Amino acid sequence: MEPNLEVRIGSLRLRNPLILASGVVGHNTNLLLKAWDMGAGALVTKTFTYEPRSGYVTPTIVELPYGYINAVGLENPGIEKIGEVLQKLKDRGAIVIVSIAGRNVEEFIGLAKKAVESGADAIELNLSCPHAGEYGYRQGIDRDFVVKVIRGVRDEVDVPILPKFGVAPNLVDIVKISEFSGADGVVLINTIRAMKIDVWIKKPVLSNKYGGLSGPAIHPIAVACVYSVYEATDIPIVASGGVWGWEDVVEFMLAGANAVQVGSVLGRVGMEVFSEILEGIKRYLRKNSIRDVTEIIGLAHD
Repeated sequence: MEPNLEVRIGSLRLRNPLILASGVVGHNTNLLLKAWDMGAGALVTKTFTYEPRSGYVTPTIVELPYGYINAVGLENPGIEKIGEVLQKLKDRGAIVIVSIAGRNVEEFIGLAKKAVESGADAIELNLSCPHAGEYGYRQGIDRDFVVKVIRGVRDEVDVPILPKFGVAPNLVDIVKISEFSGADGVVLINTIRAMKIDVWIKKPVLSNKYGGLSGPAIHPIAVACVYSVYEATDIPIVASGGVWGWEDVVEFMLAGANAVQVGSVLGRVGMEVFSEILEGIKRYLRKNSIRDVTEIIGLAHD
C-alpha cells in the first residue's frame, strides 16, 4: 500500500507536503504550472505589492557554493494583475497561495481581498523580506504591526492566513502573537540578510548591496526555528529554507513542520526535484512502516 502524503494547514488541504516557495519562478505561469504538474502540493506566487514595482537593477543574484544571495526588490506587476495570474493557475486546478506585502495595514487588507476574489486558496503575509526597505523584516519584528495586519486581514477574508517570518530574537513570541491574532499557520523562515563582496572590484556584488541568503547554508537555522516554534505553540508550521533533497523535507517534518516549501534547489536541479523528493519521502515511509506522512510530524521531540 502506498503511504498517504496528504497534509493539512488549518482548513487548507494539500495532496502532499511540498509547496513551491514564493519568488523562485517570478510570475511566470508556465513555470508555476510546471511545478504543479511535477507534483507540488501547492504553489506560492511571487509577492504582490499594492503598486507595481520594477525591482532593483542587475545584478540581483549571486550564486555561492552553499546557496544564493538575491535582492530582486519585490519586483511585481501590482494588485491589478493578481486576477490574471491566478486565473491561469486555477483553471488547471492548482492550489494557490498568494504572497502579499504592504507598506501598511490597509494595503495588506486590500491585497488580501483582491487575492481571495481572484481565487486564492490561502494568503501568505510577507513580513520578513530582508532587503526591501519599508516592506518586510522590520514589520515582522513589530508585535503591534503583526497583530494589526493579521487581525485586519482575518476580518476581511475567510481563507487560511500564513504570516512568513525570518530569523529574529523574538521569533517564538511573534509566532505566539500571530496564533492568538488569528493566523492559521506560519511560514518559517525567509531568507537571511547577507552580502557578497568582490575582492577585486572591492565592492558589494549586488546592486542593492544587501540581499537574502537562501540554500543549504540556512537549512540548519531554519530547522532550529521550526523546532523551537513547534515546542512553544500549537500553530501549523510551513518550513522553508535550504531544501536540497527528500532528507531535508523529512528533517523539517520531524522538527514539527506540517508542510515544506521548496525553492532555491530549482535553480540547480529543475522542477523534476518535486517528483524526486516525493519518491524519496515514500521510500522513507515504507522503510519505516509508516502509512501516513503526518505521523512523522514532530517525532524528533522528546
